[in-house]
Amino acid sequence: MTRVPAARALLTAALAVLAVSAPAEAQYRPIPARAAGPDAGPFGGWYRIEFAANTWNPVPEFTVSSESLGIKGTDIDVRADLDIPQERKTELRLTLRASKRNKLRFHYLPLAYKGTTNLKADIIFNGIRYPANTSVDSSLEWKTYRVGYELDIISRTQGFLGFVVEAKYTDASFTLTSPAGTEYARARAPIPALGAIARVHITRYGSVTGEFTGFKIPESIDEDYRGHYYDWDVYGTLNFTRNFGAQIGYRSLDIGYLARQDRGDAKLSGLYFGGVVRF
Repeated sequence: MTRVPAARALLTAALAVLAVSAPAEAQYRPIPARAAGPDAGPFGGWYRIEFAANTWNPVPEFTVSSESLGIKGTDIDVRADLDIPQERKTELRLTLRASKRNKLRFHYLPLAYKGTTNLKADIIFNGIRYPANTSVDSSLEWKTYRVGYELDIISRTQGFLGFVVEAKYTDASFTLTSPAGTEYARARAPIPALGAIARVHITRYGSVTGEFTGFKIPESIDEDYRGHYYDWDVYGTLNFTRNFGAQIGYRSLDIGYLARQDRGDAKLSGLYFGGVVRF
């Protein structure tokens, strides 16, 4: 999480460059229809469908807790308490461009981890106490779906600036298996989100994109149900052709939910690499 200020700075810089490069409305001259076609402008600036797949290797900072029978659960750090290993994961992104300024976005991030350990200290999960030195198998699945709409307020050959409205859906499940049996908890939480995105084409072959989306359901709405989602994403794209490119980026993701007696938090950050295909 220590690199989030750097991500914010890059996004701010991208917004500033785009704002300066956009001419005043009184001086604006529309690009001729022929020039605005797929053969004009920078690579990656024109498409109808864009598909990206990124591989990400964040440190799994997850905390889960489940209460049952009036017995408060332990806040379980799945990495420190259960020795769940760090593993590389893949995120899928799909963008459908309905028009020059309107886009539909679909993102899918499946996270799944398994671990085996002897407990270092007592923990309580689902009303069951697991003493220290108990051998346990753990399984964590945390899937995030994002469906959104993007409207580019400024759209120029050199880049764009837009806002994003999304529905984020988190499906989290956690299982502990020991000689005493198996305990299981699952929570599903839909969270709306708002945000902004900016892209600047630095050269005809390369661009820098910065994006932030987030939302928080406050305690005042319902004490039994809460959630938050903060997502910073800054990445560069090198386009080899109009239809294919490579990406490198830095992402910081903070997700949390409370569903009655169950609670979960996830904080993930790190570099990712991937490719993009456009049609």
